[in-house]
Amino acid sequence: MAQWTSAVGAAQLARLLKSQQDRPAGPGSRRPPAYRALADGIRLLVLEGRVPVAARLPAERELALALSVSRTTVAAAYEALRTEGFLESRRGAGSWTAVPAGNPIPARGLEPLPPEALGSMIDLGCAALPAPEPWLTRAVQGALEELPPYARTHGDYPAGLPALRAMIADRYTARGIPTMPEQIMVTTGAMGAIDAICHLFGGRGERIAVESPSYANILQLMREAGARLVPVAMAEGLAGWDLDRWRQVLREAAPRIAYVVADFHNPTGALADEDQRRRLVEAARSAGTVLVADETMSELWLDADVEMPRPVCAFDPAGSTVVTVGSASKAFWAGMRIGWVRAAPDVIRSLVAARAYADLGTPVLEQLAVNWLFGTGGWEQAVAVRREQARDNRDALVAAVRRELPDWEFEVPRGGLTLWVRAGGLSGSRLAEAGERVGLRVPSGPRFGVDGAFEGYVRLPFTVGGAVAEEAAVRLAAARSAGGERGTVGRWRRGRSWLEESRAAVPAAGGLQSPGYVRALDLSATTASADTGSGSAGTRSGAASAGVVRGGRRSSTAWRWSSLVASS
Repeated sequence: MAQWTSAVGAAQLARLLKSQQDRPAGPGSRRPPAYRALADGIRLLVLEGRVPVAARLPAERELALALSVSRTTVAAAYEALRTEGFLESRRGAGSWTAVPAGNPIPARGLEPLPPEALGSMIDLGCAALPAPEPWLTRAVQGALEELPPYARTHGDYPAGLPALRAMIADRYTARGIPTMPEQIMVTTGAMGAIDAICHLFGGRGERIAVESPSYANILQLMREAGARLVPVAMAEGLAGWDLDRWRQVLREAAPRIAYVVADFHNPTGALADEDQRRRLVEAARSAGTVLVADETMSELWLDADVEMPRPVCAFDPAGSTVVTVGSASKAFWAGMRIGWVRAAPDVIRSLVAARAYADLGTPVLEQLAVNWLFGTGGWEQAVAVRREQARDNRDALVAAVRRELPDWEFEVPRGGLTLWVRAGGLSGSRLAEAGERVGLRVPSGPRFGVDGAFEGYVRLPFTVGGAVAEEAAVRLAAARSAGGERGTVGRWRRGRSWLEESRAAVPAAGGLQSPGYVRALDLSATTASADTGSGSAGTRSGAASAGVVRGGRRSSTAWRWSSLVASS
């Protein structure tokens, strides 16, 4: 049985390799062989998440033809990747990408710090802002006034309070999406909603297609549920989804569920346009895949001239494909754990029936508070305050990072709560580790990928502003000096692209010498044997694992790459 969950075509891989952004060559640099250049290019694509882990690579002959290089060059590159743990192969099944055992996947970063630790540590791990007062207090007071009739009941409302279900349905109808209360289930936050959906549609071992990168906590929730995650790389920058890749994955991997964040994607901040939404819904419908659209960020546009597209569910009028998840936790306050699901009535009935074996229902007082906000106009006023605060924080953070870390790369999103940053070729995991030592908590890129991708990234939330944002950037620079420089990921210094150099070198050196760049890579990590954990049957089996799993445990591995610098 093949261990790959998606595939990358020869033309697509050639295009990705050619588009890599590289640094100019340093003086006196010596050029590595062409096969080494090709292996390095593929490895960088995997580490950056642009080629997913467990993606089947094209056959040697096909890739050689697409790149106009010799088959010997491709064969040698594949062998180098296998030796380093970035490729696994099986006769008759082909070769697929992997990440070596020992590649550190941080275990911390998104959980909020305890209040007593906030005095000495700047927390950039959680993308959540303080409550927008006085609206929280007023909402709770309003809820207390409405509580007495409910206090005389059993208090269990598995589908949610009827008044809140009707209010949420009316809000969808006002957005041009006719909705009945029977299409709404109130949940304990968006996480509770997605957990219920995964258990209903995606049993243990089922494939779930996810954006790559994606929201770290949702990825972990799906792993714990035993799902097999199929990563689908995002388009470059803020361009949103790559629809060609999505169609390919939906057609070939046939996932039961696809999870997407269309509105100010977490972590990249991308906003999918209406055409992308329409085409993705059509592709999911054709594949028989349930498309779960997370719209928890949909009201957090930060620039006044942003034109919001219609919701994803607007392109599924029959309600047969799209299940929508919303929440008060991002737009209002993380402590208000109220979420909801909008779906076809039969889906809602199934979710409600299954809830008897889960959390039974959502706290009544919090539902009444959100209902008060929706019914009095308090929600709109509170969210306006939230947008202004997030916009000011974004602008302060962007300015501070550009000043302190000018070589770090990012595009400024026009909404949401996060900035996705390529850390100048440094290891995000090492930056996170060093940040703890200098009083800064920052989540590294691999938390947002599948099995260790995005090592060269960090996520910065719009949760601090002013002098604190400036101090956070100073501490990031200190973390780079303290530990990040020792762990670089794909730091390139070269003139022409490796592909141009490989092609130029084939006639002269039989495809074995590729002039054009020098690459410095120094990654080290040590790991002891670790149990694969809950849900390992789905996400850690075979080549989908970050390492080779034997007997249910990952083998102890100590590995170090160094001395890969070719210099005169």
